[in-house]
Amino acid sequence: MGRLEVDLHLPSFVLFLLAALAIALSPGPGIFYVAARTLAGGRAEGLASTFGTGLGGLVHVAAGAIGVSALVLASAEAFAVLKFGGALYLVWLGFKTFRQSRVVPDVSIEACGSKRAFREGILVEALNPKTAAFFLAFLPQFVDPSAGPVWLQFLGLGLVSVALNTAVDVFVAFVAARARSVAVARPTLLQRLRQGSGVVIAGLGFSLLFARRPVPP
Repeated sequence: MGRLEVDLHLPSFVLFLLAALAIALSPGPGIFYVAARTLAGGRAEGLASTFGTGLGGLVHVAAGAIGVSALVLASAEAFAVLKFGGALYLVWLGFKTFRQSRVVPDVSIEACGSKRAFREGILVEALNPKTAAFFLAFLPQFVDPSAGPVWLQFLGLGLVSVALNTAVDVFVAFVAARARSVAVARPTLLQRLRQGSGVVIAGLGFSLLFARRPVPP
């Protein structure tokens, strides 16, 4: 009986995997953020940012599973606070990246920079209400109340979705790091890349300011 139940739900899970992979591969704020951090600080900082945003995504998955995200999205005030907090944080990170573009990277403090990038990645994603809205809109489509606890299914699907997003972001970090390695021999080009990264990060913050709260059906 257990085997039959698994087989019956397999097509739905395959459909979920295909949809989640398509979304992960679609260029979005997460990919641009990781690419910008990698171009500005190198591969280690880019990978740290990737895993940081992944952990921040898991915060939203857990919050969605226990109903906290629904409460936040249902409140205009809570949504606004989270949105403005995340937007201002991104703008500040972008400004800091741009300001530090003339500073020659010090390999001796790379580990410290990676730890900071990891912490910042967590906050960037955790303070983004659009991520919470995405999970609440996407994951329930593949949840079957007859297959077991809804919150557990939501959590499991969320883990898979975050894992796919993180895998794509890791690939982006390696590609961006390769591009940055070419620019290292040209200080002026590297400075321009770091300045551009700061502008991109700040731009992501400004775009978040215009995010609208989903209207409940």
